[in-house]
Amino acid sequence: MTGRTHDLAAITALLAVVCLFVPIYNLSLSTLLIAILANQIGGILPDIDQPTAPLWRNLPVGKTIGRIFDKSIGGHRFITHSLLGIALFGFLFWTLLTFLHPIMSNVDNVVVWWAFIIGIISHLIMDSFTKEGVPWLLPLPMKFGLPPVKALRMTTGKAVETLLVFPGLVIASGLLIATHYNYLLQLLHHV
Repeated sequence: MTGRTHDLAAITALLAVVCLFVPIYNLSLSTLLIAILANQIGGILPDIDQPTAPLWRNLPVGKTIGRIFDKSIGGHRFITHSLLGIALFGFLFWTLLTFLHPIMSNVDNVVVWWAFIIGIISHLIMDSFTKEGVPWLLPLPMKFGLPPVKALRMTTGKAVETLLVFPGLVIASGLLIATHYNYLLQLLHHV
């Protein structure tokens, strides 16, 4: 999937969880903003294993560091695209939130952490629909995809993603907002 599809999938997943499964109340503005940022970071973080990832492109010697990092963790769609990667990223992000808590005492770390994890999981789910699939159960060397027949999966950046998946995510987000408008408005009034 392309970066913009991962961004939209992450926010759509966050909306779905908040609207359909885990309503949130008494949210501070700082928690809301940092949770959205964390969700977006989580939505693209698994692709840090590519030397061409935005993080590496925006650092002065990022291309070189990205290549070294890519080789040291096994390449693209390896550990960062697995349940093991989710656990590792989750632990590291929780450690960072705990470290930053003294200067962000008004932020609900649990909400921010879950927003981050939802972003990561959305990334892996979306990549499961591509031809390459995802090694969910690493260190087992199998990649899983949806549907299970590889020929029926999509290629990143091609017509299916551009004309069906991305617009589908826009529609899903719009429907979630429209059908839960009062709840989302109430949530924002408490911010």
